[in-house]
This record gives sequence, C-alpha cells and structure tokens, in this order.
Amino acid sequence: MSKKEKTAKPREAPKSGKSEKPLEVVIVSSEAGPWVKTGGLADVAGALSRAMAQAGSKVRLFIPLYKSIDRKKFKIPARGVKFSVPVSARIMEGSARVIRPSGGLEVWFIEQEQYFGREGVYLDPAGHDYPDNLERFAFFSRAVLEILMTSGRPPEIIHCNDWQTGLIPAYLKTIYAGVPFFAKTGSLITIHNMGYQGRFHPSQWHLLGISWDHFNPGGLESYGQINLLKAGLVYADIITTVSPTYAKEILEPDGGFGLDGLLRYREDRVHGVLNGIDTAEWNPATDKLIPSRFNYKDMRGKAECKAALCQELKLAPGEGPLLAVVSRLADGKGMELLAGCLESILAKGGRFVMLGSGEKELERRFLKIASSSGGRASVTIGYDERFSHRIQAGADIFLVPSRYEPCGLTQMYALAYGTAPLVRATGGLNDTVRQYDQATGEGNGFKFEKYSESALLSKAMEAMEFYLTNREKWNRMAGLGMQEDNSWIHSAKMYHKLYRLAAALSGK
Repeated sequence: MSKKEKTAKPREAPKSGKSEKPLEVVIVSSEAGPWVKTGGLADVAGALSRAMAQAGSKVRLFIPLYKSIDRKKFKIPARGVKFSVPVSARIMEGSARVIRPSGGLEVWFIEQEQYFGREGVYLDPAGHDYPDNLERFAFFSRAVLEILMTSGRPPEIIHCNDWQTGLIPAYLKTIYAGVPFFAKTGSLITIHNMGYQGRFHPSQWHLLGISWDHFNPGGLESYGQINLLKAGLVYADIITTVSPTYAKEILEPDGGFGLDGLLRYREDRVHGVLNGIDTAEWNPATDKLIPSRFNYKDMRGKAECKAALCQELKLAPGEGPLLAVVSRLADGKGMELLAGCLESILAKGGRFVMLGSGEKELERRFLKIASSSGGRASVTIGYDERFSHRIQAGADIFLVPSRYEPCGLTQMYALAYGTAPLVRATGGLNDTVRQYDQATGEGNGFKFEKYSESALLSKAMEAMEFYLTNREKWNRMAGLGMQEDNSWIHSAKMYHKLYRLAAALSGK
C-alpha cells in the first residue's frame, strides 16, 4: 500500500440535518442486549438497533442463538426458516428464528447446535477461546447473507460489529460480488476495540470459502495469520469507531495494534461516532432497581441510595465521598494503578465499592485491601446488573482510569445518576467527560492525562477535597451532568447519514 504513511485526518460522522427516508438496515453482531451479553458490544448493538427502528428505519438484527438465550422469556419460536451454508467441503444446516419485539425491529436468531449450543459465547468453561471460533463465525456471517437472499428485501446497508462479523464485507466483495440481490447494498463495520482482531492460523483458510488470492497483505493476511477484523477494514465501504477521540488513536501505532497503517490508508472512510446509552434502562427517575428514585431537580433520593448502599455493604460511617468501580479487572482498564493508590485514598477519608472480575492477581489485591480497610472498602468479584445500578445511584465518584477506552458506557451511566466520573483522558472518556472548573462552573467531572498512579491519586485527592469543602457546587455539577443528553438519538442520526454514504460508495 503505497499511501500507507500519509498523515491521518479522521473525521467525525457528518452532522445530521432534516429527517430522511427510512432505510432497510441489517445490523449483525455476535451479541446484543437484552438477549445475550458478555460486554459493552451487546449494549451497543441492542440499543442502536432499537434507536434506528424508533427513528423510522426497517431494522433487522442478526445474532447467534446461543444456548444461554432464554427461548421462553423472549418468546423465540421453536421453528424457523431452514438454510444451508458451505463450510469447507461440508454443507452445514441451520434455521433462523425471528421475533418482533417492537415496531420496526426484527431480531433474527441463527440456530446451529454444533456451533452455538454451548455454555459459553466465545470461551469454554476453563476460560479459553473455542478453537473453532473462526469456523463458528464464518458460518454465522455467510448464514446472514444466505437468509437475506431468501427474504426478498435487499438491505441498503449491512452494519457489522467487530471481528466476529468482519467477513461479511469481504464476502460481499468476493463470493457474493456478482449477486444482483446485493448490487446496491453497502457495508459498514464498527470497531469496538482494536485489541480484539480475530487472528487465526492460515491452516483454517479452507473454512472461509474465499480464494487464496485474498490471503495477502492487501487482504486478510496480517503478520502471517488470518485476521477477521482486517477483513472488515479492507472491504467495508465505511469504517466507524465508537468515539471521535478513538478514531484518532487507532491511526497511531499505540492504538492501531498493528493495523494503523491500513487505517491510515483508508482514512477517508474512517469516522468516529460516539456511542449512546439506553436512557430507558439507565434513568434514576424511573429505575426500579434502586431503593429511591430521583432527578436533577430533587436529589434527595440519591442521598437515600448512598445510605442504603453503605448499609447493604456494611461500610464504616464517614463524611468523605463514596468512590466506585464497575469494571473488568483487566490490562488496559487502569486497575493496577488503582490498586497501587487505593489505600492512600481510603486513608484520606474516602470509602470504596467495587464490582468486577478478571485477572486473578488483581482480584486478590483488591480483596486484600478491602479485608484490611476497617470497613472502608467493599469488593465483590463477579457481575450483577441490579447491583451495578445500585452502585451508580449510591456513589459520589465513579472511577474509570483506563489506559485506553474506545468509548466506555459506565461514565455516561454515572453522569445520568449524578455521580461524578473521574477518568483518564483517552478515547470516549475524553469525549464525554469535561474537567470541572470551580471558577466558571463548567465541566461535569474530573480528568487526568498521564497514565500513572501519581496522576490518578492526585486527581482523586482533588475530587475528594472539592466534595468535602463545597457541597453546593458539587451538587450543581452533578445536576448539570444529569441533564446532559447521552442517548442514542444523536448517534442514530449520524449512522443514518453514514449508512447512506456507505450505500453510495458500495460500487466504487
């Protein structure tokens, strides 16, 4: 790629103007809430699908029918549309079952017992990647295209998400390139996290059904391996990321994880669209999962939520702020920084609550700190959706000290619940959190630049001092954060524009 080194100028998505004609939209994801969730991808795929449908588009969402999905709860029919997909020299059969949970939205579940009838979504019970993940998601990607061709409704756009669906843009430009049904169909792929690329040994190439001609640096090959995310980045008509800042970061070596050269080459197709949050689910004025509801005009319920949370966790009494974390305890999330300075935070009067799981050494470190904190800290290993709501409602400060964070949703949940986010200035954290200025009253939280324990501790001390010495301004800051609109409305409008652009570019 001769243009590999040119200077990057990633753009935000074009601003939305007047409402436009509804689109035939297909969104494809390996998970989507509320049906199946392992992380933020599910929140985004489910919420965006609903938002696009509510905006008037005809949306079909495709996800695998995993064993963990509750068929009865979600009223998934026992039978569906039969189809078959070639996988290497074999023909694999499956069925597609559809539900219509709300106006304009159809959810299609791809059933194939051999691939998806397992306990885990991506990992086995021991926590290891399934060795046939390439085969599973190659099947899923082709299944989507095969089912669409039987529907009689050509989509104007297929919106793919992460490496699990990266083959779809490649299939549209290779195996299905001459199929009239897809002649006017554009493709868009969203990168939710560049760190996860779907790399596989080339011995599995036969499972894809694509000519070996495409196993090269200009195609699906990356450092000697098959790379499914790269497949999407090479062949998609439009590439999006989940925040404007992250769209810049992935074009640099530190953020591109080996694909920054390709992304710089395609910089004219790269756009940053900030994720939104589901404001029906995350709304303290209506949330049935918290002990007392409240809004920015009347914050008394938040104080009651804090008292209830402290009582539930048997935290020692104190005047200092309650700091909180709900996170994976993993590399990149800044948890090693927090573990290094948490005892200093507690010594200055802070109290702390954590909900999360991940690296065993980090779990042990936080549990040890909590056990010796004299009741000032509570650490729960695992994840509980109801508990996460109570934490957001009851905490004063929400910590997201990530090394990198493509978008992040928890800081936006915190803003909605009047909890001040304290974040590192990276990715979507940088786009959604503005450092509060006590002199002007502008800003919605606290932000530090350098990825270090000392920078995190200094900012935590600043926030705690502000909380203790000027509660009136603190409450005003919290109220302003609650009034911000972080819903999917704006993002859905931007995607509508990008869908039309992708469709226009599909033949070029």
